[in-house]
Amino acid sequence: MQVGAIDPQTQQPSANANQAATNAFGLSFDALLKIILTQLTYQDPLKPMDNFEFVSQLAQFSQIQQAQTMNDRLEALVSAQATNQATGLLGREVDVPAGNATLSGKVTAVSFQNGAPTVTIQTSDGRTLSGLAIGSITQVREKK
Repeated sequence: MQVGAIDPQTQQPSANANQAATNAFGLSFDALLKIILTQLTYQDPLKPMDNFEFVSQLAQFSQIQQAQTMNDRLEALVSAQATNQATGLLGREVDVPAGNATLSGKVTAVSFQNGAPTVTIQTSDGRTLSGLAIGSITQVREKK
């Protein structure tokens, strides 16, 4: 019985493998396999490639592919965590530096610019500050 994958990242292993190899070597995974096949085809029949050496090369390609896939998934996890952190700030009082002073205000909106979360705050004197990076927030408090 075959069970289909639910996670969208696991549904595209060939695309991820191909992209991982391209990122690691500048060649596609298919191109790397063609290189190995060509190496086997044109090897000296009197001095064939050692099985251990061949398996070692395949293992190295596999390790690089797995490391790249893990890196891609960690990047997605960090992005999801940043999104979660940003939405968790909605309605909270925050402090942000403004020159030598610190401004306080309520987070009224969260937006994403170039994939990075930014917030809009409403200060107690009615000013609206938008496009503030989450990293610029120095303190977070519950709404008063």
